[in-house]
Amino acid sequence: MSGTFLRCLVLLIALWPVLGLGQEPVFENTMAERTRACSHCHGKQGRAGPDGYYPRLAGKPAAYLYNQLLNFREGRRHYSLMTGLLEPLTDAYLMEMAQYFAGLNLPYPPPTLVAATTPAQLARGKSLVTQGDPQKKIPACISCHGDRLTGALPHVPGLLGLPRDYLNAQLGGWQTGQRRAHGPDCMATIAAQLDRADVSAISHWLAAQTVPADSRPQAQGPVNQATGQANARGCGSAQAPARSNAVVSSGPATSDLSARGAYLARIGNCQGCHTATGGASYAGGRGIETPFGTVYTSNLTADRESGIGAWSPDDFWQAIHEGRSKDQRLLYPAFPYPSFTQLSRADSDALFAFLKTVPAVKQTSWSHALRWPYRTQTALAVWRALYFMPGGNVSKSGPVSVASRGADLVNGLGHCGTCHTPRNMLGASRSALDLQGGMLPMQRWYAPSLRDRQEGGVGDWSLDEVSRWLQTGVSARGVASGPMAQVVLHSTQYLSDDDRLAMATYLRSSQRSSTVPAPQLRASGATLERPPPGTVTNPPAGSKRPLGADLYDTFCKSCHGEQGQGVPDAYPALAGNRTVTMSNPSNLIQTILWGGYSPATERNPRPFGMPPFVLNLSDRELAALSTYLRSSWGNLSAPVTELEVSQAREKP
Repeated sequence: MSGTFLRCLVLLIALWPVLGLGQEPVFENTMAERTRACSHCHGKQGRAGPDGYYPRLAGKPAAYLYNQLLNFREGRRHYSLMTGLLEPLTDAYLMEMAQYFAGLNLPYPPPTLVAATTPAQLARGKSLVTQGDPQKKIPACISCHGDRLTGALPHVPGLLGLPRDYLNAQLGGWQTGQRRAHGPDCMATIAAQLDRADVSAISHWLAAQTVPADSRPQAQGPVNQATGQANARGCGSAQAPARSNAVVSSGPATSDLSARGAYLARIGNCQGCHTATGGASYAGGRGIETPFGTVYTSNLTADRESGIGAWSPDDFWQAIHEGRSKDQRLLYPAFPYPSFTQLSRADSDALFAFLKTVPAVKQTSWSHALRWPYRTQTALAVWRALYFMPGGNVSKSGPVSVASRGADLVNGLGHCGTCHTPRNMLGASRSALDLQGGMLPMQRWYAPSLRDRQEGGVGDWSLDEVSRWLQTGVSARGVASGPMAQVVLHSTQYLSDDDRLAMATYLRSSQRSSTVPAPQLRASGATLERPPPGTVTNPPAGSKRPLGADLYDTFCKSCHGEQGQGVPDAYPALAGNRTVTMSNPSNLIQTILWGGYSPATERNPRPFGMPPFVLNLSDRELAALSTYLRSSWGNLSAPVTELEVSQAREKP
C-alpha cells in the first residue's frame, strides 16, 4: 500500500464518528420530530410540497392553521389523508402543532409566472385584490389579508407565495361547498360572487407576486377608514382550545346517578357513534356502513321530537336490553344491543339520567339506506329469532370479583366482541369464536384475536403493561392505530383505575392455550422456527439486494432504525411487532398506506405520527416493503402479494 492511501485510510477512520458515517440519525424529542407526518407532504419545515398541491405551513398565523386542522378533522374540509391523521388528536395538540409551524419564519422561493397569463388578466386580478368590485359585492382581499397580503393576526392567512393551481382549487372549493369553515363563513359568501374569470385572474396575479422580505403576518388587520378601527374579522374561526382533555373521573362507585351515567357513556363510547362528523355531541346522524347498506345513528339528546326527551327510563331500558325503540320498532344491531343487553338495569338508568342532561338538539331524522329485504322489520325479526336473546336482568349484589367485573366491561358495556369476533354472512357474531378476531365490516382493518398471543392476546403481558396500553394506547409491545386509536381516545383512557385493572385481568385470563412459537404461514399453514429478535435476515451471497430493503432504507429506517428496533414511546419496534407478523397482513398494509398518529390521551398528549405512503408506493413496492418487514430481524411470516395491496386500496 502507498503511504498516501494509508494516510487517507487513517484520516477516514478518525473522521468516521464526526461525519456520522455508519451511524443512525440521533432521535430528538422535538415538535419537528412529532410533525414529521406533516412535513412528509408539506415539505421540510412546512415550506410547501414540491407539486404545489400541499401548501406552505411555515409562518402562517397559528389560529388560521388551527382552524384548518379542525376543519379537516371535523369534515368542513375534505381530504381523507388529512382526516385520518387528525382523528385521534385533541384540540390542544392541534393548536400546539399550529403554533410550531407559525413560529417558523423562513424565506420564500421566487414566484413562477405562468406563460398563459395576459396583461388584461393580471390587471383584473390586481384590481380585485386591491380594490374589490363593489358592483358584484366583492371586497378587496387586502381589506382582511393586509396591505402586504401577508395576513393578519390572529387568524387571517397570507395570500402570497402560493401556487396558482392551489389558489384556484381553494376558491373553487369555497364555491362548491367542498371547503367550509366555522360560521360566519365569510369566504363562502365572497367566493359565490366570483365567476370563473375572476377566480383565474385573482390566482394568476397573486401567484406572480414576490413575497416581501418580512413575510410575517401583521399584528392586526387593516384599519377601516370609516371607523378608524382595525378590521377584526372573526369569520371562520373557532375558539382556542383548553390545554388538556376534559376527563370524566366519576368511577362506578359514585352516588350521583347522572355522573355515573356520564362515566358509563364514556366507557361505552356512545358519543363516538352518536355524533356525526362536525355535528353536535350525541345528536346522531352518523352513517355506519354495513354489508347491507347504511344505518344512521339516532339522536340521544333531550329533544322531545327528534331525540329521547319524551322517553321514560323504561323506554330506554327496553332499547338497551331488548333492542326495541319506544314505539316498539325493532332496532338494527348496528346499535350493539346484543352486547348491551348484559348491562344491569341500574347502569341503564344511570346512562339515561346522564343523557337527559345533554342539551337538546333538534335533528332531521335520517332514513336508513338498507337494501331489500334487510330494511324490513320482518327480516329483522327473523334475524333476532336466530341470533339474539335478551340477557337476564340480574343485579349483582355483594362483592364482585375483579375478573367478573372485567368480563362485564369487555363483553357488555365495552362491546369489544362487536369488532373482535368474526361475523357470519348475515352479520351475526359467531359466538363459538368469541373475541377470536375478524375483519371489520366495510373496512380493510382486521380486529385481532384477543385470545391469541400471536395477534392481540395479552396473556404474556404484565397487568401494568395492559393497563398502560388501555390508558395511553402506547406500550413497548406496540401502539393503538386505526379504529383502535379511536377506542382508546374516546373510551378506554377514561376507565377508572379499578375498572382498568379489571379489564386487564380478564383479558390476560381469556387466552386460549397455544404452543405455536411463531406466526403461521398463510400459504402452507406450516410453522417455522423463529430466529432470535434482532436477527438480520440477509440475502444469500451474490444475490440481488431485495427491493423491500431499499424501500425500508428510504422511507422507514430514519424512524424505525437499522434493526427495526424503533424508539421507545415514539416509533414502535418492527422486530417482533404483531401488526407486522400476524398471519393476516391487513393492518400492516393499512398502516403503510394511510399512516396515522397514536391517540392523544391525557397520559400521552403529544404522540408521534407516521406519514401516509399511499401516494408514494406502488402496489409492487408496498408488497415488497411489507414482505421485507415480515421476513427481517427474526420476523418470519408469509410474503404479501400485490393483489392484497391492490384490494387494500379499494373501498369494500
